[in-house]
Amino acid sequence: MRAAWLLGALVVPQLLGFSHGARGAEREWEGGWGGAQEEEREREALMLKHLQEALGLPARRGDQNPEGNSEGRGAWATEEDGQGEEGEEEPTLTPHVSPSPSPTPEDAITYILGRLAGLDAGLHQVHVRLHALDTRVAELTRGLRQLREVAGDTRDAVQALQEAQSRAEREHGRLEGCLKGARLGHKCFLLSRDFEAQAAAQARCVARGGSLAQPADSRQMETLTRYLRAALAPYNWPVWLGVHDRRAEGLYLFENGQRVSFFAWHRAPSPEPGARPSAAPHPLSPNQPNGGVLENCVAQASDDGSWWDHDCDRRLYYVCEFPY
Repeated sequence: MRAAWLLGALVVPQLLGFSHGARGAEREWEGGWGGAQEEEREREALMLKHLQEALGLPARRGDQNPEGNSEGRGAWATEEDGQGEEGEEEPTLTPHVSPSPSPTPEDAITYILGRLAGLDAGLHQVHVRLHALDTRVAELTRGLRQLREVAGDTRDAVQALQEAQSRAEREHGRLEGCLKGARLGHKCFLLSRDFEAQAAAQARCVARGGSLAQPADSRQMETLTRYLRAALAPYNWPVWLGVHDRRAEGLYLFENGQRVSFFAWHRAPSPEPGARPSAAPHPLSPNQPNGGVLENCVAQASDDGSWWDHDCDRRLYYVCEFPY
């Protein structure tokens, strides 16, 4: 209890003096911010009252206002009054605003220098960001170059694989032609039952490692005739050969560009003995070739092996030859 009284004796006078000094300063500052100081005094008075109640000190009368206004009496009302009346609010005073001084040339120069310093800092940040962007662009360019190199290597690898596949297909076709077809010397013949035009048939044979059949002599022609007759009997189908006169009418060449020296053209049947020969051609089997410029490719009949000229765009069976 004695310690509480001692703490009150030390703190309360200081708070009262602080409050009195604040009120004196407020009186010296006329035309200042009255409303803010009034709120500060009210908070100080309320804090002092709570402190006195906590310490058990008797309530003391508020300091007399030297000017005799009602603000001090309202703030320091005693407990004996018991009514909790607050002092009348003092009308808020409008602060006196002094005119701003005119800027001097030094102030203008200082302002300009400050703005220039801000611009210089902004330019520095821009340069830093541009450097970062340049670094990123260089990295992206290097990565793009690497991707192009990888793409080039991949393209080369794909091309190499395609070439290997083509070689494998040609080798497979050659082996298939010699195993499944007819072989004579260094040649093998293989019939394809797909309907193709003459140029497309040649492309198919080349892709498989061969070419359209090019019988160069009677022995090869006989072997090819027996093979086609056995494969397509009892029907008679025209089959494309690698013979044509597309370059010049009547100049027959093989697909490899060599000139054809052996021919097996179809001839109309001879008249029976004792019958008068007829000058008119046979309506169903005229002598070949008879198509002129309209029929420039040669096909072989599968029943007797005779050659017929046909339109090159006609879709027929074809026979390929492969080297053995």
